[in-house]
Amino acid sequence: MNTYHNINQYKSSKGAVVTIGTFDGVHQGHQKILKRVVQRAEKDALTSVLLTFFPHPRMILQPDQDLKLINTIEERVQLAANQGIENVVIHPFSKEFSRTTALDYVKNILVDSLQAKIVVIGYDHRFGINRSASINELKEFAKEFDFEVIEISKKEVEEVAVSSTKIRNTLENGSIEKTNTYLNRDFSIHGKIISGKKLGRTIGYPTANLAVSEAYKMIPATGVYITSSIINGERVYGMTNIGTNPTVSNDALQTIETYYLNFKANLYDQEMELFFHKRLRSEEKFDNLPDLIAAMKIDEQNTTAYAQQAR
Repeated sequence: MNTYHNINQYKSSKGAVVTIGTFDGVHQGHQKILKRVVQRAEKDALTSVLLTFFPHPRMILQPDQDLKLINTIEERVQLAANQGIENVVIHPFSKEFSRTTALDYVKNILVDSLQAKIVVIGYDHRFGINRSASINELKEFAKEFDFEVIEISKKEVEEVAVSSTKIRNTLENGSIEKTNTYLNRDFSIHGKIISGKKLGRTIGYPTANLAVSEAYKMIPATGVYITSSIINGERVYGMTNIGTNPTVSNDALQTIETYYLNFKANLYDQEMELFFHKRLRSEEKFDNLPDLIAAMKIDEQNTTAYAQQAR
């Protein structure tokens, strides 16, 4: 797969089947659209293109909202590749770009730059300055510039019954199993294992402390989760606490700490992907260390049972 960080970088000798959008989450609905793009490209001997934008338009136009995203841009690219997309064009979104007219958007970007022969798009897609143009205008432009529009109907979208907003809500609520159903895969976060306070090892549960790479990446709600990582080619299960460790620390800083089952190797400075499978409980402040350790033992038993069933 080819990745381009500006529309002007894109070069191809073939016409394209293009879809457009932020595609945050690359969830079941997005996967349906991308599958349609790939299938049509194969059928018509064209190349498949996802045109996406970064930063997310709302980050630029509504900066006070502090929008968090389900995926980093790197994750989004990889997930699109997993669906068979041949080219991902990540165009920088800016206030200046947001003032592009609908005509310039279609002629300069879709037709001249991407060589779109077919555009696959949702029924509610809007584009151009102030999002003034709809799919109806796109169909009129298609007649003028000789490309085909494939509309993903409202019925098709509603059949999937999922949206990026719904997924963000499930992550905020800690409903990780529902999140994974919507995504059609396990939600994950990437980062580097860093040195922490080493409090876990004092109670028999040494943990790997994950520092997430991008500040805009969504983190699930505080609590204890069953998770896993691929370490040295093998899936290793663990229990992850997201929170401030209120029983043993007065620090308000949130950490992501994982105790991997039956694993003792040094992971410091390693890049790690952490997959979330199930939420066990909310984070609690226990009256004393023995109560905390007793709760963690139950967490460990539940994680072990889950890992044995999953293998």
